Amino acid sequence: MTAPYEVAVRAEAELGEGPTWDAAAGRLLWIDILGSRLHTYDPATGHRTVRRTEQHIGAVKPRAGGGLVLNLRDGIGLLGPDDGFRWLHHEPVPGRRANDAAVAPDGALWAGTMRYDEAPGGGTLSRVTGEGTVDVVLDDVAVSNGTGWSPDGRLMYYIDSPTRRVDVFDHADGRVSGRRTLAGIEESAGFPDGLTVDAEGCVWVALWQGSAVRRYTPDGRLDRVIELPVPLVTACAFGGPDLTDLYITTARAGLTGPPALAGSLFVVPRAGKGLAQPAFAG
Repeated sequence: MTAPYEVAVRAEAELGEGPTWDAAAGRLLWIDILGSRLHTYDPATGHRTVRRTEQHIGAVKPRAGGGLVLNLRDGIGLLGPDDGFRWLHHEPVPGRRANDAAVAPDGALWAGTMRYDEAPGGGTLSRVTGEGTVDVVLDDVAVSNGTGWSPDGRLMYYIDSPTRRVDVFDHADGRVSGRRTLAGIEESAGFPDGLTVDAEGCVWVALWQGSAVRRYTPDGRLDRVIELPVPLVTACAFGGPDLTDLYITTARAGLTGPPALAGSLFVVPRAGKGLAQPAFAG
């Protein structure tokens, strides 16, 4: 049977992450955290760009007024439409870096951090408004990863990778409560990493050391697995004009004799139907 995936961009990213569809520009944004690189890819033309950042970058998202918001090692930075840079929130912490982030339905950025040594309790998940107000929501995180919301915005899904769980919270007015487990990931399947939520409310989870992406229904039932030819699958997001193509980032960091496609960007055409993602309100 023909593999459901295609190679969108053949690359050798050390830690490819954070695919995000930039609807206004008709392009996919993605990053290489350890390579300190911001990638763009236009699937209609095949045009690509690569921009080096001055420090490790955990996530990039479009801004409502144009430009990009960056979750960087030392805080939250803003790129303007003219590529000018400024810090929105600058808070360097020795031994800590940015990791995954997501924009909530109200336009706030939920930004994760982690220690380089992945020490338990060394990371956080914070809510950052467009004005730069920062509220720490979770302060006892090891590896803050996938974050996403249900179609009605009333649930928030979250992954702290070493727990091997996909958790779900009740969400209202920028606050979360009632943390519980949506799905547990068995040891043989690797660690849950990035996630995205589709228009049916199902949660797609990338599996680090698991060579796959899984789709879970809102009641936690596993109903689809997409297998990939590389072990370190990091994140996924829907993109394309109709939000029907699933883009998947991968990594090669720490692999001995990595497979040829490790670190590439994959796509599964017509995998489902994604949700339109809000831009950061800053």
